[in-house]
Amino acid sequence: MTVEQVESWSEGVAGLHARFAHRFGRSEPRERALDYLNGLVAPLEKKNGWTLSEQVGQLRPDGVQRLLNHSDWDENAVRDDVRDFVVETIGAKNAVLICDDTGFLKKGTKSAGVQRQYTGTAGRTENCQIGTFLAYASARGRALIDRELYIPVSWTDDRERCRAAGIDDEIPFATKNEHCKWMLQRAVDAGIPFAWVTADEAYGQVKHLRVWLEERRIAHVLATKVNDTVTTADGGDARVDQLVAALPRQAWKRVSGGQGAHGERIYDWARVAIRPYWENGFGHWVLARRSISDPTEIAYYVCYGSVASRLKDLVKVAAARWAVEECFQTAKGECGLDHYQVRLYRAWYRHITLAMAALAYLTAVRAAEAAKGAERTTSKTSYPSASRRSAD
Repeated sequence: MTVEQVESWSEGVAGLHARFAHRFGRSEPRERALDYLNGLVAPLEKKNGWTLSEQVGQLRPDGVQRLLNHSDWDENAVRDDVRDFVVETIGAKNAVLICDDTGFLKKGTKSAGVQRQYTGTAGRTENCQIGTFLAYASARGRALIDRELYIPVSWTDDRERCRAAGIDDEIPFATKNEHCKWMLQRAVDAGIPFAWVTADEAYGQVKHLRVWLEERRIAHVLATKVNDTVTTADGGDARVDQLVAALPRQAWKRVSGGQGAHGERIYDWARVAIRPYWENGFGHWVLARRSISDPTEIAYYVCYGSVASRLKDLVKVAAARWAVEECFQTAKGECGLDHYQVRLYRAWYRHITLAMAALAYLTAVRAAEAAKGAERTTSKTSYPSASRRSAD
């Protein structure tokens, strides 16, 4: 990076920090939070208490630890400020909200919520914490806007252990699907613009989440398991794979889900209408995605949205789920999302919130650069070159 870029980034981070500086009760944690943010976007291999302290000339991480563990500031209000910043920079009426979780591998047994549990991060059961997140994705970018720490029953059944990790007695056991509802409700209450919700089958197969979304008329495309059952158009019950298997060959359309890490994500897609009654201008479908190279590889989705929704609209939402994986990859690789060294419940939320702020800033920078690039391209194609004008 050039000196000018570093200075520009420093100013930009300071501008974001200024949006929530009033959330801190004293000047010391306020200034420490700015240092922390600058460290999270800096090109450091590790972004833990020691390295972030060294980045600003501190010999020990005591100040960073105070910021996360004991200082007086409102991490939930900062979360809301970060969410508002994301909406201002990449917001769109047709945006998609994505619920998903990710694991944080840990050692020991004292970090809040840690236990041996399955995590897709490692693809196996590991000693870890699990965070549930809500991502915001539009054509202009994607970022994380909310978070919850999963506290297993093994913890909530042991209140002494909870208290030692800073988990108040009032904090109940909650499933990841309940976390998803909490975060979506906060997004709705805040009036953020979006058109759809999507999630993988760990969320989509849970019928009460689908009912909750329908009750609020929230359009969604949720992945589900192969043997999930739905109410058919004639009022009966059927497995989603059986409904799709009965579709004629011409029902399948080859559609791109957009660019992925390895190029165009092209699959064969089909949908079938379900439910005997459609109300309030909303319809219901089962959507299927079939691999071109292996037609036996089929993924299923349960969909609810405007009756005017086309197949390609549902495909676009289903394909948008990859954006949350990109958020996790970027946040962990560039913003230190998983580099923390804290044990207390509230400290986890504080670090994660500041890492989300760092990701939001990088997202805003990329969106601004993309807009400048589009303007340059438009300018070149709209106006002839100087030599061309002279010749004319």
